[in-house]
Amino acid sequence: MSKKETRHQTIAHTSESLFGKENYIWMIAGIAVIALGMLVMSGGKSSDPTVFDQKEVYSTSRITIAPLLILAGLAIEVFAIFKKPKA
Repeated sequence: MSKKETRHQTIAHTSESLFGKENYIWMIAGIAVIALGMLVMSGGKSSDPTVFDQKEVYSTSRITIAPLLILAGLAIEVFAIFKKPKA
């Protein structure tokens, strides 16, 4: 075989997708958990915008649960990226 034929054969191989279907499902789940954490952090509408309600602003859901949800979503994203697709 000549050098030209060998080079042509190596280029002709088919390319596989980097991620599988299961990886994309995990990625969507991670994005959903991050979005849920952002919604929990934003909270609700105040009944009176001129009054500062410390209990509402510094609530457990905004200060603790929402950041944990966001970090969990990021961990799911890392897992989805590093998970090997099934062959």
